[in-house]
Amino acid sequence: MSAFTFVRLDARRASSGVLRLRTMDVTAKIRRILKEHGRLSLDADTLALNADLYEAGMTSHASVNVMLALEGEFDLEFPDHMLKRSVFDSIASISAAIGELQAAAA
Repeated sequence: MSAFTFVRLDARRASSGVLRLRTMDVTAKIRRILKEHGRLSLDADTLALNADLYEAGMTSHASVNVMLALEGEFDLEFPDHMLKRSVFDSIASISAAIGELQAAAA
């Protein structure tokens, strides 16, 4: 292996770590917003990423409040095609939607 190969591998590892940190940061922010606005009957910190937020107590009204808080926190706007229950039904789906919107804005 050449020195270039080592640098390239290290750059990949570094960017992978940054991606993991960003994802963890986004997830933590989503959980905080769910605690503040989701009206969940369960603690957002204990929910699995794919747990159904509506089964955890979130109402459609609370989901609007969550959406507005997410828009403010991440400085983005959910377009009409994302204004559906499936986008807001889990932490994972919210995170995926935010990732898609941030990638489109970059």
